Amino acid sequence: MEIQLWRRILDPYRQAVDELVVKFNNIKKEYQDNGIYSPIEEVSGRVKRIYSILEKAQRKGVNLDNVEMIEKNIEDIAGIRVICQFVEDIEKVVDIIHNRSDLEVKNEKDYISSAKDSGYRSYHVIAFYTVETISGPKKLEVEIQIRTLAMNFWSTIEHSLQYKYKGNIPQDVRERLLSAANAVGFLDNEMSSVREEIMDAQNTNKEKAVMVSDILSNIENLYSVASKREIKKIQDEFYEIFATDDHELLRQFERQLDVLAENYKAQRVEN
Repeated sequence: MEIQLWRRILDPYRQAVDELVVKFNNIKKEYQDNGIYSPIEEVSGRVKRIYSILEKAQRKGVNLDNVEMIEKNIEDIAGIRVICQFVEDIEKVVDIIHNRSDLEVKNEKDYISSAKDSGYRSYHVIAFYTVETISGPKKLEVEIQIRTLAMNFWSTIEHSLQYKYKGNIPQDVRERLLSAANAVGFLDNEMSSVREEIMDAQNTNKEKAVMVSDILSNIENLYSVASKREIKKIQDEFYEIFATDDHELLRQFERQLDVLAENYKAQRVEN
């Protein structure tokens, strides 16, 4: 196969990655917009480098001139990575994938319940995804890796070392990596034990941010209808309440300001 054809071959995979990153980010946003905790923390994607594709095909004994065989035997040309805060979120993301009409699950590998000997932990889903091209629809295989923030940190370091040592990591480094993997497992377990408290704190902060945004928007709108003295009084009261870090007081102030803004709006309509 001519080298210059690779770009054309990989274009649909790039399209698949771009589309799926947008879709998973939209899932996250939909959870957040509905005030629901999102099991998705971060999403990224990549298309495997030509060098890595050729290297993997060679290891598997696939003819490098046969594009169809390369695509059939290498499932991770297109890769999506979904990062979660907690181990419990991973199962929810897997359920989301299973319930989507645009993804057809081919197989799954659970390296969380059964970690690799190296200590690697992650959940892999191989799924079929169809992109629309100028030549018509093309059904591709996509690898979706789902892991926690801690697992991803370890995996990123391990991948860099694998690349440096070309897969032959020295024994002492492997032992330290395994020890670090055990620490990552302990960290994830500890985070799970305080999951409810962490989620409650995060939800409280998000709610406070929304309230403050709403208050500031109302104050800004009042500039065109209220007197400078009244605006100054409202601003001073807001800063005073904000400094107390009292969630309930802030909520009450938001409601009062909503009523005030509505009254001014009604007066403008009457006039």
